[in-house]
Amino acid sequence: MLENITTRKEGFIITDSGIGLNYTSEMEKAMHQNHGIGYAEYERKLEKRLEVEKEREDSYRKSRRVVAEVERQVHR
Repeated sequence: MLENITTRKEGFIITDSGIGLNYTSEMEKAMHQNHGIGYAEYERKLEKRLEVEKEREDSYRKSRRVVAEVERQVHR
């Protein structure tokens, strides 16, 4: 397991989990709305990352089925 490196800088604690995600406040908000966790937790916890990625994959597959069904109905 990667060892976290924590440093204190001007009153903030900065933790490096090893995967180095860069994200905007809009991305953080969307992550909370869609998955109920923030990027910091996503970055730290492998189980949460796997859960989120499985949800994303399931959502993608469902959307592809919907698109295929709509296209099938349009081309009758």
